[in-house]
Amino acid sequence: MKTLPGADAVIVGGGWAGLLMAKELGTRTSLNIVVLERGPSREPSDYTTDMDELDYSIRLRMMQDLSQETVTLRHDATRRAVPLRQHGAFLPGAGIGGSGEHWNAQVPRFLPDCFELLSKTTERYGANALPERHALRNWGITYDELEPFYTRVDKLLGTSGQAGNLRGKLIDGGNIFEGWRSEDYPTPPTKVPYFSALFRDAAKSLGYHPYPAPSANISRSYTNPDGISRGGCTYCGFCAKFGCMVGAKAQPTNLLLPVIQKRNNVALRTAAWVRRILFDSSPRPAARGVTYVDATGQEIFQPASLVFLASWTFNNTRLLLLSGIGEPYDPATARGTVGSNLTHQVTVSAATAFFDQPLNRFMGSGSAGIMFSDFDRDDLDRAGLNFIRGGYFGARGYGFQPIGAFGVLPNSIKASWGSEWKKAAVHYYDRTATIGFSGEHLAYKTNFMDLDPVYKDKLGDPLLRLTLDWQENERKMADFATPKAVEVARAMGAREINPFPGLRSYDSTRYNSTHIQGGTIMGDSPAHSVVSPYLQHWQLPNLFILGGSAFPQNASANPTPTVLAFVYRSADAIIDRYLKHPGPLS
Repeated sequence: MKTLPGADAVIVGGGWAGLLMAKELGTRTSLNIVVLERGPSREPSDYTTDMDELDYSIRLRMMQDLSQETVTLRHDATRRAVPLRQHGAFLPGAGIGGSGEHWNAQVPRFLPDCFELLSKTTERYGANALPERHALRNWGITYDELEPFYTRVDKLLGTSGQAGNLRGKLIDGGNIFEGWRSEDYPTPPTKVPYFSALFRDAAKSLGYHPYPAPSANISRSYTNPDGISRGGCTYCGFCAKFGCMVGAKAQPTNLLLPVIQKRNNVALRTAAWVRRILFDSSPRPAARGVTYVDATGQEIFQPASLVFLASWTFNNTRLLLLSGIGEPYDPATARGTVGSNLTHQVTVSAATAFFDQPLNRFMGSGSAGIMFSDFDRDDLDRAGLNFIRGGYFGARGYGFQPIGAFGVLPNSIKASWGSEWKKAAVHYYDRTATIGFSGEHLAYKTNFMDLDPVYKDKLGDPLLRLTLDWQENERKMADFATPKAVEVARAMGAREINPFPGLRSYDSTRYNSTHIQGGTIMGDSPAHSVVSPYLQHWQLPNLFILGGSAFPQNASANPTPTVLAFVYRSADAIIDRYLKHPGPLS
């Protein structure tokens, strides 16, 4: 093994979390920083002339290569897991920028009570109302503490939207159920697609409170505090699974990479497949650095005084397990923390609506649309409900490409091929749209991650094994959401509606979202968490774990703003306190 000169900090993962930490440390300190990314390099210019739906959206050019590494899945601990050999329920990105390059740029904040979920829910309903075998945890931090960092994220991204709760004042037209915000959005809301406008008017007629979806596809030109300027969205409809060809979508490569590339103290290495974190357990426990395999197959040790795991949820968790850091979670004894609290956002097409008139679906962006959050709050009358928590409804104009979006038909069309099917598919292509529901996924003792005893990756290391299934609380939540969405679709004037058939067992073939959390969760005690609310490892104080793997459970909102807010908070604590007096921050 080749040993390189030591660095002050090594960051594993070149996506949103890793590059934001590199930007903060690199611009505010003189630390020598190395970022290791196992995928290829990417630049904003890569997307200016290459928006091939077949290549990017169908063949998934920007995603992780499952022939080199994947995960295995089983629904419960009594079964043998099998490897996922095709992308389905989630789409992990690969390369500089990670999933932040191909995301839809939807950026709602988490609700305040999400951070104190266990105590707030117990206080309101009593312990008996909690689902059987739950593993709910408080985060060890409050929304009020995190709000200033959310505001910094909005300014970084240039978020477009309309405030609904500005310093406690509720504002009609925004999300009046959101947590308070200290400042309005940096840019106005994006344009509203036709289908979304129908949804907005129907929701209002039913007494709901619709508002523009918060978007990091910005509505107009904006220059952020780092001096990075971007133009407004052109609504071309190529967002999800694509990089933005005009730079309107906030991406790590157009917001963070230009700043990092100007710093001589930050180095980015691609094709660097990290395998282990090396550490000393005594006399002073500390991480020593990481080992990785480079593009030539040579194994390399990169020593570092600070180690950051900033890859996706699965990779962060797997690296801890492979490295033997911390005690793996054991569902039989409820001991251990590494791998616990696996969650995946409950995302369903609650109602697919078919209309007589064209909807101009080819125009749009990943976040252009309307949402309402009347059922995404915990002051509802739950006397007639058989589940806890909730979610929001949305109608977005993503921009629908002709290959992937073709062939969705009402249930009244019985043909699945031939002339009748073709005629109907052509007719309904621009007359079909979905009302989506995004709900919270609670943590359960039975949903977790560990190392698979059978299957290995291309280097011979065990794959990560997921033990994951929906529980009754999530199934009942989806059952509740479906008729609500159908009611809105009827008010919109839909000719026919396909309701969501219901959640059964967790389906790895149906795209759910890439918002998977847990495995290295945060909390206020090492007894039930892996990291502190500063994302600092409890046992190895020079190891920090960034990203959704630190979330104890999954909120209804998309996680990226919360991920970035915690990175900002951790960076401040490291720069202002840790570097002066290395040791525990909590």
